[in-house]
Amino acid sequence: MMSTESRYSPVSYVRYYYGALYSVFVSILTLIVLYYLLTGRGERIDFGWFLTETSPYMWASVGVGLAVSLSVVGAGLGIYTCGTSIMGGGVKAPRIKTKNLISVIFCEAVAIYGLIIAIVLSGQIEAYSADVVENSPDILSKNYFSGYAMFGAGVTTGVTNLVCGLCVGQVGSGAALSDAANPVLFVKILIVEIFGSAIGLFGLIIAVLLTSKAKMGDKA
Repeated sequence: MMSTESRYSPVSYVRYYYGALYSVFVSILTLIVLYYLLTGRGERIDFGWFLTETSPYMWASVGVGLAVSLSVVGAGLGIYTCGTSIMGGGVKAPRIKTKNLISVIFCEAVAIYGLIIAIVLSGQIEAYSADVVENSPDILSKNYFSGYAMFGAGVTTGVTNLVCGLCVGQVGSGAALSDAANPVLFVKILIVEIFGSAIGLFGLIIAVLLTSKAKMGDKA
């Protein structure tokens, strides 16, 4: 007799998880909109108002946090993916453990990219006084530009390094298993892994270009 019990499906579980998150997000957003409408402050449902009323320090700080956190998550997932394959394949072929550590190094470099951008952004955050801003609106606009630019640089670096870490981890896992089966395949797959790790450098370069003219403070 065939079993009538439903089998576990990772795909259905992920769909359920993201569907629940989406429902919670839409519910919270709807409650916020209704709150402003029912309290007579519907004019605040404006993206421009949100940008002008939010401190540039918040944007800069969120950019720094995203640059580090997403890069570390990408590096961690990559090391987890290729590390388990290296250890598993090393049981049958112990010779692969040493040279396949280069995959772990590539994954760790992803986190270093995010750390570098975070240090650069943190060094550009400076305080500005209210008196100077009132007398010179241009300084305020430059501080807002700097905050937005740092936020964009952080998001660019974080998301790029997150994808880069996943890419290097998957390719490194395949390199370890292929090396265990046939040592000739290691160098060929390593070339693919090098190109995958270069994705993180693209985000790093764009982040540096975004913040090249960003400068906060009274002398912005």
